Amino acid sequence: MALVFCAAGCAMHENSAVGPDEPAGEPVNAVIEEPVPPAQEFDTPEPVEEEEPPPDNGWQFDAPENHGVDRDMLERFHATLANVDIRCVLIVKDGYIIDEYYAEDCDENTIFHMASVTKSVTGAVVGLAVDRGLLHVDEKLKDFFPQLNEPEQADKRDITVENLLTHTSGIYWNEWAGGDYYIRLARSENWVDFVFSQPMASEPGTAFNYTTGGSHLLGAVLQEAVGESAYDFAKEHLFNPLGMDGVLWQTDPQGITDTGNGIEMTARDAAKFGQLYLYGGNWRGQQIISEEWVEKSIRRQSAGSYGTGEHGYGWWLHSFNGYQGYYAMGHGGQYIIVIPELNLVTVMASRVSNTYTPQYLFADYVIPAFRQGK
Repeated sequence: MALVFCAAGCAMHENSAVGPDEPAGEPVNAVIEEPVPPAQEFDTPEPVEEEEPPPDNGWQFDAPENHGVDRDMLERFHATLANVDIRCVLIVKDGYIIDEYYAEDCDENTIFHMASVTKSVTGAVVGLAVDRGLLHVDEKLKDFFPQLNEPEQADKRDITVENLLTHTSGIYWNEWAGGDYYIRLARSENWVDFVFSQPMASEPGTAFNYTTGGSHLLGAVLQEAVGESAYDFAKEHLFNPLGMDGVLWQTDPQGITDTGNGIEMTARDAAKFGQLYLYGGNWRGQQIISEEWVEKSIRRQSAGSYGTGEHGYGWWLHSFNGYQGYYAMGHGGQYIIVIPELNLVTVMASRVSNTYTPQYLFADYVIPAFRQGK
């Protein structure tokens, strides 16, 4: 019994935490300090940079009279359009859409085939590649097309990228004034081979001859230079930054982007492209295309065609009622017209038999609306 009592007493003493000088049986509030671990060093996390919000690529709208434009003249313009197969007209002044007309079966979401307006967009895509050092305008076609190493193609080896941009390749091509070469191109099984099957009519760089086939070769050149289709390259570096979300671009049978005739877009997207050039390649604070490339594109690079204008890199240069401007033009009346002095961009999509009709109406109504509004 003594042993049991002792054992119980030992157990009680251990659990009660009684100190050696403290009377047994009284409660003790003892504080047990945990050992302090040694200080540890931690890497300071890098501050997380917040992503910039995407730019607002939408359009702003305003009344024409707030920008010195006569509303009555624009309304007379609309009345005239009702009698012509012009599908839409969109006018941008000072960065605002001040007038927007659509035929009954069209609206701001309608995607229009813009025909040879494509060539102006192609010029921009070439500029994007040049800006990145992926392509140079003085490079020769022999560096991109192995078939030009054949003896019978020797006369085409020295054609340059710039020659294709300015329609001075020298390749024989009959497209205007009733020529059917574009139709023959579109019906061929291999568009690049069809272009190279044509003889040379002049030395490269010596004569202007409008050649959609030559413009199509730029699609093949771009694909080789940038490592993807011209369309995919343009989406990343041009269309997406501008919010041109509805752009479609057709291809030839080999999947090469149709850089001569195949682009489709809404009028509002077309206006963005015109606005980009009006502002020297800058879109709302972001330099999309170098100002140097834009300046070269809208400067005389070849003689062009009488009545249509001199030619730059994909753009026509022309004076409208005394205002110097430049424009993209497509068969059937597709237009992007830029008048820098008026801070003006006008888009027109049409289905007219005379491609120049919308241009005449622009000169008869839109320019006078600015003059009367002063």
